[in-house]
Amino acid sequence: MAANERSMTIGQAATASGVSAKMIRYYDEIDLYQPAGRSSSGYRLFQQQDVHALQFIKRARDLGFSVEEIRQLLALWQNQGRASADVKALAMQHVEDLESRIEQLQAMVRTLRHLAEHCKGNERPDCPILDDLAGATAEPRSNRI
Repeated sequence: MAANERSMTIGQAATASGVSAKMIRYYDEIDLYQPAGRSSSGYRLFQQQDVHALQFIKRARDLGFSVEEIRQLLALWQNQGRASADVKALAMQHVEDLESRIEQLQAMVRTLRHLAEHCKGNERPDCPILDDLAGATAEPRSNRI
């Protein structure tokens, strides 16, 4: 450690990185990221490079990467001999996954919009939304035991 670099507590690292102390502990627990230092009493000690790594993780989470993808990204980030093609391939796979999820969400919106448009929204009990959720083969509610 450089002479002018001072250690931070987990609370200070949380404030500096924008990652909650609870999430920092979780990342430590799942071996995603652990600060290099600990005090003699076992407290985590953070340096500026730890804060930078936590910010990296936070940004990757904000972009929707999974923990395992972030683990891979961290390894690539820390490997100076990496090929940028490896990073790009991981990012493009994530883009494909996001686009697939977007399509699924749009299909859900279309289905719910269609069902809501066909629901009269009046005082009567019949409702195409509930009928759809119950499934076409479900027994009417009044016939169930």
